[in-house]
Amino acid sequence: MTNPRDDEFTEFVIDNSGQFLRTAWLLTGDLGHAEDLVQTALAKAYSRWPQVQRADHPAAFVRRLMVNSHLSWRRRLTNSEQVIEVLPDAASGDLQAAHADSDETRRALAQLSTRVRTAIVLRFFDDLSEATTAELMGCSVSTVNNHVTRGLATLRALLSADAHSSLTPVSRRRP
Repeated sequence: MTNPRDDEFTEFVIDNSGQFLRTAWLLTGDLGHAEDLVQTALAKAYSRWPQVQRADHPAAFVRRLMVNSHLSWRRRLTNSEQVIEVLPDAASGDLQAAHADSDETRRALAQLSTRVRTAIVLRFFDDLSEATTAELMGCSVSTVNNHVTRGLATLRALLSADAHSSLTPVSRRRP
């Protein structure tokens, strides 16, 4: 016999897991950490499933669990090992333009502070309102606006710097 609670939760996960994974990947900058973050949030949601179901927006409830878990992890791990995004050997040529653009954006996002990156991801990649973003982050709307303004300025600078550096040819010859 199957438990109706399990069936409802399974259906919820199937319907929303792709969106949760995308959000988590943008928050963490790493697919492995993103999968861990989604799994942690869904485990918490399962343990509180009746509360999640009663929420006006169950997906937003789980997204809030993800954001809180991510911010908590970042606070605990500030002095730990960091993933290096750029390897010393750079490939030459245009392998896949679409992948390169998304990778540049992801790398630029990774350079933002955790709170600023969270605000940018929730506002623009998840298309949430300022009020909803502020509620998820546990701060005021003006704080979200400050984070977004600062983050967009930094992203513009980082992405324009990447565009300028990609125009400069890199010689692989040894002198």
